[in-house]
Amino acid sequence: MVMLGARREDRLYKIADEINVKGGRADFRTVDVTNPADVQALVDAAKDSFGGLDVIFNNAGIMPNSPMSAVRTDEWNQMIDVNIKGVLNGIAAVMPTFTAQKHGHIITTSSVAGLKNYVGSGVYGATKFAVKNAMEVTRMESANEGTNIRTTTLYPAAINTELLDHIGDEKTATNMKNFYKQHGISPNAIARVVNFAIDQPEDVDIAEFTIYPTNQA
Repeated sequence: MVMLGARREDRLYKIADEINVKGGRADFRTVDVTNPADVQALVDAAKDSFGGLDVIFNNAGIMPNSPMSAVRTDEWNQMIDVNIKGVLNGIAAVMPTFTAQKHGHIITTSSVAGLKNYVGSGVYGATKFAVKNAMEVTRMESANEGTNIRTTTLYPAAINTELLDHIGDEKTATNMKNFYKQHGISPNAIARVVNFAIDQPEDVDIAEFTIYPTNQA
């Protein structure tokens, strides 16, 4: 059972329908992850529809990379709002439920840019380093508090998604598209990792995964 949340209702409808046709159970709500009330409403809808909540996957993100010298401050702020605040809104929305029931699993997509530095990703990388820190501290605090909340942070490299569509800097966009054309792999790789993390017994927390295409150095 899964509750889907994203901006585009047509995409949500299609994915939910595919799941339901194949015998699963899915529902959806449109959500702006930068709006705490939207994220809380999504979590509440999942609890109402399915009678409980076990996992949240914070996967929303944007990557309008550019050199710092380009000073694209609007894009910087958008990345902070979506990539950092969106994740924090997700954590905040589930924390009371997970704490009260003493179990739950928070999965969040960071990036390899949250592990090391890349030219052109000064702000994007900063947001992903922030996600790494927030997730690891959440894991540590849960362990200390005895709330049994598992966390898994994903650090994908070149995965063929819509991330490149947000890049407004022409030179950066061209370079990134050429790189992904050479190295990018299917997002199914991420889905398999997520399933593996969820399927572990409650006393096992796989805290981090780094996912590279085999041919990406």
